Amino acid sequence: MGDLALRRARLHELCGPARVMLAALVMAKSRGPVVWIRPGWWPERLNAAGLQPLANPARLLLVRADRDEAALWAAEEALRSGAVPLVIAETAAPPGLTPIRRLHLAAEAGAETARRDGGTAPLGLLLLPGQGGAPGVESRWHLTPAPSRSLLWSGGEIWTLTRLRARLAPPARWHLTHEPQGTERLESIAAPD
Repeated sequence: MGDLALRRARLHELCGPARVMLAALVMAKSRGPVVWIRPGWWPERLNAAGLQPLANPARLLLVRADRDEAALWAAEEALRSGAVPLVIAETAAPPGLTPIRRLHLAAEAGAETARRDGGTAPLGLLLLPGQGGAPGVESRWHLTPAPSRSLLWSGGEIWTLTRLRARLAPPARWHLTHEPQGTERLESIAAPD
């Protein structure tokens, strides 16, 4: 989607109150199976049927981890295998630099395996609450609901998408509109401070 390009064989961070929606939009744009790892102690569950308007939930393999370290290990193994083009891991707190580096290395190894087997290089997404803050990620994206531009319901959902950090691009901000027919539109707005 325009400027929302995520480099494969790397780990990207999604944060903010609508981070699950952003991960679902990325899932909608991807092909093949998806491994989604969540903390098993969280009371809320991911409703796979709720993803139906965006992506086929049959592509989804849900994993419940008993602690953050187990979620990161599962993500590392899934990325390293090269068998899954999209790996999403949610943790309660930002991991340190060493686990992030291990995830990058696993994604790079998975890309080699996928290339050898004729598959797609894996993409890793780390979902964190609040403003995120994991060190060493390729990019950090924040998504929050935006107020409607009109008093009447327009049928489209609007969010404010902010690129807080990226290795190869400056911070930026957009309005992201998801239309009922399944298309997305990015409209640039003032860059964050």
